[in-house]
Amino acid sequence: MEYEDRHRRAQRRKLDCLLFDLDDTLYPLSSGIATECLRNIGDYMAEKLGIEQTKIPDLSNLLYKSYGTTMAGLLAIGYRFDYDDYHSFVHGRLPYENLKPDPVLRHLLQSLPIRKVIFTNGDKVHAAKVLERLGLEDCFQGIICFETLNPPSSSSEQESAADIFDIVDHFSHPRTGVELPETPILCKPSANAMERALRIAHIDPQRTIFFDDSVRNIQSGKRIGLHTVLVGTSQIIKGADHALESIHNIKEAFPELWEEGDKTEDVHHPGKIALETSVIA
Repeated sequence: MEYEDRHRRAQRRKLDCLLFDLDDTLYPLSSGIATECLRNIGDYMAEKLGIEQTKIPDLSNLLYKSYGTTMAGLLAIGYRFDYDDYHSFVHGRLPYENLKPDPVLRHLLQSLPIRKVIFTNGDKVHAAKVLERLGLEDCFQGIICFETLNPPSSSSEQESAADIFDIVDHFSHPRTGVELPETPILCKPSANAMERALRIAHIDPQRTIFFDDSVRNIQSGKRIGLHTVLVGTSQIIKGADHALESIHNIKEAFPELWEEGDKTEDVHHPGKIALETSVIA
């Protein structure tokens, strides 16, 4: 046991980056942001895409489970819309006032002598608003967001699609040889999206701890070599190296990150993420 503890400390001393999800990771699910976001997505599907209200719950659930985000799923099955319009509608009406400054987390992050980066599926405006409300806007060296991985939608992509793939029928009546269509955007939990994000941000997965509240994101992170921490529960699941009930427990779980503070002159900070669309704190 003592040997294992020394070995884990030796491994962690090689770390040079902490990668954090944003929503429901840096603040609790109880904030109500996720619930309102889901409501706004449903409203967008009805008002902007003309989808029948009665079909939205099942459709949204299937798209989320199959593609990681409802947005990715809608695009995959044939709907076309402007990315900025979607984000403005879904995030623009969120009750950001529910988020309060978190001086405890701010102190923890600022006292960490290691590079810290946000990795969110959300857009850059949403990420900036959340961090500002939490009082954490200057605690990170970079933010990997939707715009980091995806180019702006073109006018041709915004035209209504003629054929919509019936994903509900696909799962209700599976047919041999018929596969799910691919989404045109990159987002977690896609391993391809995560690997690309790490390359853009010059992050070595073998030297990075990844914090996320999503089991799927954590499992994908583990597959690409990240050291993983599931946030929001104390129950460790397959793919998670650790589990934290709250992000505030980070120092209890990784005290050595602070203990090594006096030896960090050689900590490598590759600098800003090389994309104008990335929010740099």
